Amino acid sequence: MAKYTHEQLCLFAQPASETEETKLERAIEAVKRALGNSDIILSDKYEIFGQGSYANNTNVRNNSDVDINVCYTATYYYELPKGKTKDDYGFSGNVQYSYSEFKNDIERMLVAYFGRNNVIRKNKCIHIQENTYRTEIDVVPTWEHRTYIGENNDPYNFYRGVKLWSDDGEEVINYPKQHKNNGINKNTNTQKRYKRLVRILKNVNIKMADSGFYKNINITSFLIECLMYNYPNNALATSIYDWNSILQDVIRYFWNKTREDCYDWYQFLENSEFLYLMIKHKWDRSDVHEFMTKLWIFLEY
Repeated sequence: MAKYTHEQLCLFAQPASETEETKLERAIEAVKRALGNSDIILSDKYEIFGQGSYANNTNVRNNSDVDINVCYTATYYYELPKGKTKDDYGFSGNVQYSYSEFKNDIERMLVAYFGRNNVIRKNKCIHIQENTYRTEIDVVPTWEHRTYIGENNDPYNFYRGVKLWSDDGEEVINYPKQHKNNGINKNTNTQKRYKRLVRILKNVNIKMADSGFYKNINITSFLIECLMYNYPNNALATSIYDWNSILQDVIRYFWNKTREDCYDWYQFLENSEFLYLMIKHKWDRSDVHEFMTKLWIFLEY
């Protein structure tokens, strides 16, 4: 008999409670107020939006922090098609304000509003600590990033993403808006099961860690969400609505795809569909394969 009933797994599938949702909404408003007195933020050269589990509606109960992207749009980083130069596009490259200055400015404004003791600068974000009124917040300062495409040097033909530099010098480019939109589409195309499946697996991963059965820091919330994005829609939108049956099929699928003699995992994509999931990340094939094995054992299949 499986460890959890279908009904128990349905509880795991639920989003954060209304109380938690209220705390999350308050956190976003608090950051907007904190940044509201800045000459940068008061201009039309910025955008503030949610990203991560909360924005994507895959956050789970009692484990929901908020990721807020503060994106500077007065200038941008760019990537050109192979063989093209900035002169082909008429780019001057003269920028008077740097990304590091922008991150420092964001940190200074957050400290002024929340207090130094509540604000912690991290490698890729600025963390605001939780209190009884708000949940934890990770503020992610980014700059707009444009990936130009085509051969006719069209300055309006590009994919828009965001870019940051970590304090230790790592370049990070991602596409949070495309990630969110593609997740919404997949959820619609799978009878609303995609996001429920993600929440179930996130909750089971927490249960495994809390019980001392299994914990792997490489198995992140982001990885779980993106892995399930790679599960075929027609398999998830099955007429059989039993979560234990669905989970068994999911585990078998990814266990087989991540065997040593199988290379299908190379093609797994992040939800944005612009980046490969299994390349240039801290996790690898063996992490996912082991995770699937542990899930099967823990769930008593």
